[in-house]
Amino acid sequence: MKKITSILFLLLLLACSEQKFHSSLLKLPDTNLNVIVANDMGRRGVSEQKNIAGLLGEVAAQNKIAFMAVAGDPIHDDGVKNIDDEEWNLKIENIYTAPSLYTIPWYVISGNHEYHGNVQAILDYSQKSKRWNAPARYFTVKQPIGDSGKECLFVFVDTSPIIDKYRNNPEEYPEAGSQDLNAQLAWIKQTLESSDADWKIVIGHHPVYADTEKVDSERIDMQNRLASLLENNGVAFYICGHIHNFQHIKPKGSKVNYIVNSSASKSRKVKPIEGTVFCNPDPGFSVMSITTDRIDYYMENHKGKVVYTYTVKK
Repeated sequence: MKKITSILFLLLLLACSEQKFHSSLLKLPDTNLNVIVANDMGRRGVSEQKNIAGLLGEVAAQNKIAFMAVAGDPIHDDGVKNIDDEEWNLKIENIYTAPSLYTIPWYVISGNHEYHGNVQAILDYSQKSKRWNAPARYFTVKQPIGDSGKECLFVFVDTSPIIDKYRNNPEEYPEAGSQDLNAQLAWIKQTLESSDADWKIVIGHHPVYADTEKVDSERIDMQNRLASLLENNGVAFYICGHIHNFQHIKPKGSKVNYIVNSSASKSRKVKPIEGTVFCNPDPGFSVMSITTDRIDYYMENHKGKVVYTYTVKK
């Protein structure tokens, strides 16, 4: 039995590191609802950030993209002090210069690095930048699916205040503990329960399940406080960042696909855990293409190669 388990683990490990590349830059149907996901971005152009920014621009230019979801940590390492902080230019405006990235809205949530700085400035920058949309710390975006008359609900959640590691560390994360945890969880529950959207997708910064060297308490808090809300309310995908690699995890009995989107700058190694469907250590970003009866999810790396595709059907 141990020998069989070892063989299966090795096969899965190979799947994490030796996936065959598909064709380069995606071409998606214009009739679909197409969304880019990027996160863990701002590093002044280094660690593949500038290269990936170019790829994001190309994907946005050759496809009809509804918006880009920024799943936290757009500005490493300490967020920003205010809306005029030079970090905005050094890590966002001077990097994401493709015209196509100015014509689509960016919907942004904060990650742990923004909680080092001024989270309100992340929201207020929406008044300065036409593409930047951070209407609140947590919010929804409803998008029509083609001309079907149906819609997809995107629920953006603020995960740092859900985790005690941040809540209980006011010196390093001064705003996390001041946020009303129960109010956000009640809002998530009510939002998901009351929605009759054809698809429900939740986007946060921290993972519920993932291989990572980060402390277990992060995922335990997410599992204890968020997982049941996802599992019991028809959520197709929970998408996050934070871990800096690609992972698709579906625990036994789960109804939700748990996606870790890789860093759009600097990535980290990864290995499979229980429930791992796919993992890959490349930096990159993701794209979703949505119809009323299916979601095609693509992970694209820093070389413009689609390293993984996954489809959910109704």
